[in-house]
Amino acid sequence: MPGTLRTWLDDNNIEEIEAVVPDMTGVAKGKILPAKKYEDEVGLRLPETIFAQTVDGNYPSQWDVLGETDSDIFLKPDPATVRLVPFATDPSAVVIHDCHYFDDKPVDIAPRQVLRNILALYQEHGWKPVVAPEVEFYLVKPNTDADYPLEPPVGRSGRAESGRQAFSIDAVNEFDPLFEDLYDYCEIQEIGIETLIHESGAAQMEINLLHGDALDLADQVFLFKRGLREVAMRHQIYATFMAAPMEQEPGSAMHIHQSVVDAKTGRNVFSNTRGNESRLFRWYIGGLQKYLPAAMALMAPNVNSYRRLAPDQWGTPINTAWGYDNRTAGLRVPVSTPEARRVENRIAGADVNPYLALAASLACGYLGMTEQIKPSAPTSANAYEDERYLPHTLREAVDELLDCEPLRGLLGDRFVRLYASIKHHEYNTFLNVISAWEREHLLLNV
Repeated sequence: MPGTLRTWLDDNNIEEIEAVVPDMTGVAKGKILPAKKYEDEVGLRLPETIFAQTVDGNYPSQWDVLGETDSDIFLKPDPATVRLVPFATDPSAVVIHDCHYFDDKPVDIAPRQVLRNILALYQEHGWKPVVAPEVEFYLVKPNTDADYPLEPPVGRSGRAESGRQAFSIDAVNEFDPLFEDLYDYCEIQEIGIETLIHESGAAQMEINLLHGDALDLADQVFLFKRGLREVAMRHQIYATFMAAPMEQEPGSAMHIHQSVVDAKTGRNVFSNTRGNESRLFRWYIGGLQKYLPAAMALMAPNVNSYRRLAPDQWGTPINTAWGYDNRTAGLRVPVSTPEARRVENRIAGADVNPYLALAASLACGYLGMTEQIKPSAPTSANAYEDERYLPHTLREAVDELLDCEPLRGLLGDRFVRLYASIKHHEYNTFLNVISAWEREHLLLNV
């Protein structure tokens, strides 16, 4: 174990370690152990099949990419990720780990490694991506029966929101005790919150994170989701990142602001020496336009994700049109200085695995720059009136990903094949569920 990590654990009197790995869904898998036993030579192991688990806890019927032995992988701590666990009873720390095989090769199907591989491609060109996620979520009344629809929670006033309160300060203040704890948690866990706003839906909020290194921001989103859910439950409220949790309410997104800087100088390569848009900037947008439809299984990873992408949902893009300060477009270029020139990917849902969503978006932009893909003309009109050409279902999205050789090459063929088998299983399982709508309208009418 690196001396600095051991020193940190000792200096903070840590008694317990959460050794975690982000799985395919983006939740924490791992082991909990006493801090005094936490050393590299302990050889923390997990079965490689943690990356083959579906969102409902099962496994796809076809996972031949992993072989037949369900062998071990080895966990190695990333010292930069160690944080205190603010909601633990005893002094505890969480450490995010990378996964390796017995021969020390990285596990190529691990989501964190998928993102690392994309960042390495940028590094080869002397580039460094900079990202800033904006994560939307709903606060909802505790719901222990999945047959009942979700409802907004009761706030300090003793009442639940009866209508949409977009950007309302008073509506946010309804949950001040929760958010005060959340800010404390985020400060302890070094999660860089920039702003908190009330979004369009009833008790729908958005948290914006400070821009920075892509891997670090993926770690922060990973930790933020877990921390928010814990804080909310302590206030007898659920927090959900489902893309479309409530009928007749807007969906939740994870907008990704992204730019690329020169790794040596820190200069934004999206701007030329005169401060105007560079060719790399236009090519990056061109790559997003061309390849994002094939990357949708990573931007909208669940069957519920496509309810958010319905054409009549205001605020949700239905294509990869781009425009200046145009929120109807899937790709928005905010007003900024040349140093801050960036593009906002508005397509990803809040239900994404942050490592995979960032990897996919950056991979599309990378292909645009290396293939020199010219974008379409920017639109200043309502992009919702343009053609919808993003996949309509998870099944369509997975099939498009499988058919896209450039993306498969960057993300890794083994990863794509395993991911596709997981999502095919989830989609087929979903089709076996008979909904209340079907019983209501078809039972006696067909």
